[in-house]
Amino acid sequence: MTEREWDKRLRIKTIGREDEDNPHYSPYEPTPYSVLQRLADSGHVGRKDRLLDYGCGKGRVAFFMASVVGCRVTGIDHSRKLIDMAKENRRASGLGDRVWLECCLAEQYEVHDENVFFFFNPFSVKVFEGVVRRIGTRGAGKLILYYPSDEYMTWLSLVPEVEPIDTIDCRDLFNGKNDRERIEVFRLRSMRDLTDKMGMDE
Repeated sequence: MTEREWDKRLRIKTIGREDEDNPHYSPYEPTPYSVLQRLADSGHVGRKDRLLDYGCGKGRVAFFMASVVGCRVTGIDHSRKLIDMAKENRRASGLGDRVWLECCLAEQYEVHDENVFFFFNPFSVKVFEGVVRRIGTRGAGKLILYYPSDEYMTWLSLVPEVEPIDTIDCRDLFNGKNDRERIEVFRLRSMRDLTDKMGMDE
């Protein structure tokens, strides 16, 4: 299906790009539905998971995954305008409490029961570092990165608590030549548990 056909099926409006004034945050650009379908088919997100979409924008990832996979999703974005648009989409979608939306800075969001975390380069690597460390101090989880930036990948390679577990090739969905057209999946071990263990060993 086309992007417009998926929007119509889900009864939402997510097409279009929105500019951004904050230098640490990226403009709104929705993840292609074909990529989300590949993620849904991968088995890395299940019905019992709670997915957190950082920089959710108008909510495409949230509504697709809640509808197709059946998981619960939290979407956060620092833009009040985009969150208001996402909330209108939630009303139209009929997904009810399967999708929770909140306007806040990613680095200030308190992780609750979310255990899978989705990123489509929503902010600078400096913000990304702080967000991942914040997730890690709350417990273990799974990081999913679409079209990952070199800066994100380099930093993750230096973090001992992060283990790569899968690469989902998406090049064939487009022109087949862009190596960044992929989904990277990582396991994040609890930084809190490692800290506790270090304290016990001393």
